[in-house]
This record gives sequence, C-alpha cells and structure tokens, in this order.
Amino acid sequence: MSTGTVEGLERELSAARRNVFLLTMAQALLASAGPIVFSIGALAAYDLLGPDKSLATAPLTGFNLGVAFGAALVALAARLLGRAHGFVAGALLGAGGGLLSAIALFRGDFWLFSIGFVLVGISSGFAQKIRFAAADASPSFYKPRAISWILAGGVVSAVLGPQVAILTKDLFTPVLFAGAFVAFAPLCLVAVLLFLMLRLPDRKAEALAAGAVARPLAEIVLTRRFLTGMVCGISSYALMTFMMTGAPLAMVIGCGFSTEMATLGIQWHVLAMFAPSFVTGMLIQRFGAEKVVAAGLVILMACAAVAHMGVELWNFWGALVLLGVGWNFGFIGATAMVASSYRPHEADKVQGFHDIILFGAVALSSFSSGKVFNAYGWETINLVFWPVTGVSLFLVLLLILRPGRPSA
Repeated sequence: MSTGTVEGLERELSAARRNVFLLTMAQALLASAGPIVFSIGALAAYDLLGPDKSLATAPLTGFNLGVAFGAALVALAARLLGRAHGFVAGALLGAGGGLLSAIALFRGDFWLFSIGFVLVGISSGFAQKIRFAAADASPSFYKPRAISWILAGGVVSAVLGPQVAILTKDLFTPVLFAGAFVAFAPLCLVAVLLFLMLRLPDRKAEALAAGAVARPLAEIVLTRRFLTGMVCGISSYALMTFMMTGAPLAMVIGCGFSTEMATLGIQWHVLAMFAPSFVTGMLIQRFGAEKVVAAGLVILMACAAVAHMGVELWNFWGALVLLGVGWNFGFIGATAMVASSYRPHEADKVQGFHDIILFGAVALSSFSSGKVFNAYGWETINLVFWPVTGVSLFLVLLLILRPGRPSA
C-alpha cells in the first residue's frame, strides 16, 4: 500500500471518528426519549383514561408509529435538506412533541397526549437513521465499530432519561409527569447544535459519479442475508418493546411496586441495551454478525425464562437486564448484516424500506402489549418470546451453516 493511500485512509478514518463522536452524543440526547416515554408514558396515560384502561399503551403505540413514519420521512428530508439538516429537523420535532405532551397533561387530554408521542416518535425515527449515517460515513472495516459506538451512546440516555423522569415528574404538581416532557425539549436543542457541526461525505454522489448503477430494491431485499438480518432485527426490537412496554404496568398496576422501582427497572434495562455496545462491534469483527445475532436470541430466551419464574422485583429487573443485552447483540448484529447487503448508492431506499417495516412491527408490538396484559396478564407476554426467537434463531443458524455468496 502506497504512502498516499495510507495517508488518505488515515484522513478518512479521522473524519469518520469525528462524525461518529458527534453523532453518538446527539443520539444519546435524543435516545433519552425512549426511557422517558416507556417508563412513565403508560402510567401517565393510565391516569388520563376513564374506567376502561385498555388503551393505556396507545400513546406508546403512537410513539412507535411515529418512529416508523419518521424512518420513511427522514429519507425525504435528507434528500431535500441533506442528512445533517434532516437530523436537525427531526430534533426540533422532538422538542415540539415533548412540549405538546406536557400541554396535554395539563389539559387532561388523552388524544392530544398521544399526538405528542407521535411527534416524539417521528423524531426518534429520524434518529434511527443515525446508526446508518455513521456506517455510511466510515471505511468498510470501521462500519461495525461505528454502529456499535452510536448505540453505545445509549448508556448516557439510559442514565439521563430515567433520571429526568424521576427528578422532574413532580415539577408541576399536581400535574404528574408533565415536567419530564418539558425537560426533554432542551436536550433536543443541544442535539441540534451537534448536528450542525457534522461534515458527512456524500457516498451516494461519489458512487454515481463513478458510474455505479443501483440495483432494483426487490433484488436487494430478497437476498437471504438482507431477509435474515431484517427478520432478526424485527424480532429483537419487537420483543424488547413488547416486554418493556408491559413491564411498568405489570410492576406498578399488577404487583404494587412503586413508580420509582419501575422507572429504575427501565433504567437498568436501557443500560443493558447499550452498555455492551462498547464491545459488540469488536465481537462482530471477530466472530461475524450472524453468531452475535444468534447469541442475542439465546439471551432473549433466557430473559423469558427468568420472567416465567415469578413476579418478585428481581424477576422483573433480571428479565429487563437480559432483555437489554439480548436486544443489543440481536439488533446491532442484524443492523450490520443489513448494512453489508447493499452498496452506498443504494442506501437510502434500502434503509427506508427496512426501517418502515421494522418500526411498523415495533408499533404493533407496543399496542399489543397493553391489550395482552389487560386480557391475559404478564405470563402471556413472556410466552410470546419462544416462537419468535425460535424461528429467528433457525434462520440465522441456517445462514451460518450455508452462507452462500455475498450480496454486495
């Protein structure tokens, strides 16, 4: 390798690391929405409803539908505004959604509260693109590390989100929880400043200038690698949301634990979701994404087993911790599989297709969680894990044993 090539690669890597750092910090701030929304959202909605409490998780479904819509909208925003300014727009939507949710609580308006969650969800859908932006802005050998670092920023959100909820939920007493949603707005504004400092390369323009031709979307998404990655990513994320949405209701409404205990359980869960990210990228580089995904699915099975054992505090917290670790391995590994299935100039359409389906499924899982809990209880929520993880594990093991040709 020539000196010029080495120097060019070092400059590219240095620029990638700078962008990944800025994106990680912004992601950490925006991702604090998740712990806030999931730790107190259903409880706040529960208080807004009348005798029928079955819609208590509907605002969380609105949040996840917003994520799915944002995942599609971010591609259009990136095309019109550029990726960095598209992220700015998403962060501003998050600030507006947080304030609208607080206003809804003051007014006692359940449906306005749900609309606020939709806006926060759209913002989170924009933020979901950050992991792909980091990968696309990095050399091929650095992509797993870039994705892993972005999700490692969730360690900050794992602490920040629940603490914001705990410290500010009584800020506007007697209107409980409104302070947490007001406090989310300045976090979004700090993320805006970080996005404005980005210098992202336009890989799509570079590839098209070199004469590259994009394959049809159907050809890409029907490859075994893409399909397996998408199925495993959906399974990991949907199961995580399914249990995380129902757990606070089961702990507080079903078992009588305090709101603080439920919120701390979500904090430990979110820490477990993101803390392994410091090593997940290295594990993918060493063992391959498929084996890391398989490990994540096995851990999700262990999560269900712990939850089956009882309804003591340690059962809830232990299951939530295992749920976070299983999601981390399953989702990061699946994202790396998907990211390796397309070429740079094909990224926007493939990522948009993937995330619309992913977060549509996640929205359905969050809506179903409240319905299942009300109708059948916490035990049934745990039973859902076994068939879903079983099918996903079969697919990924099949890909390990019969990898076939690389798709990109």
